[in-house]
Formats: sequence, C-alpha cells, structure tokens
Amino acid sequence: MSPRRASYREDNDHYFAPSRPLRADGIRAEHQTGAFAKSWWADRWIAALERLVDSGRLARGRAYARKGQVLEINIEPGKVSARVQGSRPTPYKITINIGQLTNQEWERVLTALAAQAIFTASLLNGEMPPDVETAFDAAKVSLFPQTQQDLTTKCSCPDAANPCKHLAAVFYLLGERFDQDPFLIFRLRGRTREEILGALRAGSQGYGAERQGHGAAAAIGAAAEKLTDGRPLEELIPTFWQEGAPLEHFTVSIAAPEVGAVLLKRLGAPPLGQDATEVSATLTRTYAIVTSQALDLAFGDEEEDEPAAA
Repeated sequence: MSPRRASYREDNDHYFAPSRPLRADGIRAEHQTGAFAKSWWADRWIAALERLVDSGRLARGRAYARKGQVLEINIEPGKVSARVQGSRPTPYKITINIGQLTNQEWERVLTALAAQAIFTASLLNGEMPPDVETAFDAAKVSLFPQTQQDLTTKCSCPDAANPCKHLAAVFYLLGERFDQDPFLIFRLRGRTREEILGALRAGSQGYGAERQGHGAAAAIGAAAEKLTDGRPLEELIPTFWQEGAPLEHFTVSIAAPEVGAVLLKRLGAPPLGQDATEVSATLTRTYAIVTSQALDLAFGDEEEDEPAAA
C-alpha cells in the first residue's frame, strides 16, 4: 500500500499527514445532498461563509455537517458556541462571534420595520420579509455579515486556516436552523424574538409617533381593541369559556374584519417551536376561508326557485 500523501501547511513551512475524523453521532444535516438552505435568508448566511473559506475546506465542512461530526450548537446574542468531533479524542471547541447592534441602532431598525406594513405583518406571522435588509440599510447597519471583520471565529483544532472545516460545518448547520427559525439571525444581532415582536406589536409607540395609525402593527392593535373592549388579552383568557352578559342589545354587523386574523397576530406565534409558523399560517388561511364563505352565505345571490312540475 502506498504511503498517504502529506499535505503542506503554508503558515509554518512544515508537512503533516492528513487524518480522518473519528466517527460521531452528532447533528446530521437534513440536506444530505444539494444546497443546505431552502430560504433566501439562510442562503444569504451561507453565502457570507462561502466568501471567506476556500473551496476545499468548504467541501470538508459540508461532509462533516452531513456525517454528524458536529455534536452540539448553542446560539445566544452575538455568539455561537459548538463542539465538533475531529480526528482527536477530545472534540474541538468552536466559537463564532458576530457584532451585536447597539440599542440606538436597534431603535433605528425597529422604526424602519414599523414604518412598512409588509415588514410588520410578515414578522408577526413568523416570516422573514423578502426586503427586510432595506430596513437595516436605512439604519446604516447590516443584518448579515458582509466582511471578515464582521465575524470573529475560533476553533481549538491545529489547522491554522480560519475559518477551518470544523467552523464551516457549524456554519452550514446554522443555515438549516435559520431556515426553521429566521428570528435566530436577529438573536445573533442582539434581539430576541420576543423583543422584536413586542416592539412591533407596540406599533408606533416609541418608534416614530408620527406614524401612528399607518403601520400594520397599529392597525392590528386598533382592531384588537375593538374586539376586546380595550382590555388586555391577558385579562380575557381566564374567563374565555364563561358565559358573557345577556345579549338584549346585541346587534350584528356582517362584514369582513378590518385586519385578518387580528387576535392571532396580536397574540403572536403559538409556543410550538419550529411548528409555530406553519400552525399560524394554517390558521390564518382557515380564517380567511371562513370569512369568505360566511360573506357568501350572507350576501350571495339566492338560488331561483325551480319551476313547479307541470
């Protein structure tokens, strides 16, 4: 058998023999072939990586991600930490730091988001708006890493290249996680899902009072108050199934709601993890169908009586 070919390491002018990673039963990529990202925002994240890493390490990073060499990934504001099983018994420790936006920068971003109804409506529905980067551009910041200076990466492996294949593997798996939950990108930049949605539900309160009534969040809040007599939704939950007051003066106004699925949007995504977006979207479609059919029943043309048989 011929000896294994040695590889050249440029940083310190010496050779080392290539090694194979120890088998691991870690996180296996959902995409075993083809692209790692399904959504445009996850694809944008991976594209940022591919600008920084040479093609050889990218290929090995994809292989590591698909074989389950990444043992764990933890995401917190501004930082990703992970462990990757390489050729040594002790897994390598990975850290990826991405700069968090300042409070003032987030104020500008949230003001820009609240100013566009499509941004607010999409995010309240758990979706990443296609042009969301324009809100960050308006605030003179970026959502995704643009240059190598935007990321600080570290791996405990002996490879002098940075990012190395172990870091690349974590990047690819992060892309899949961003597919499932786009708010993880915001979390890395310093704001949690709850903080983003809470600010958007508040509408223009604190984010440009001059826009009061023009954003989708303001419309949702106004419509919800009509349905709840202005009381917070939290106060209504304990008595939701109880009999209400007598309906002596009850009147009916048959019309489509001013804002579709208003209470669902006011409450935000249900606490169902990665299934929350799908559940919210299904309920929203169901409410729209029910509304359409109810209006058809109320105002549709009555069928003509069939002529009596001769």
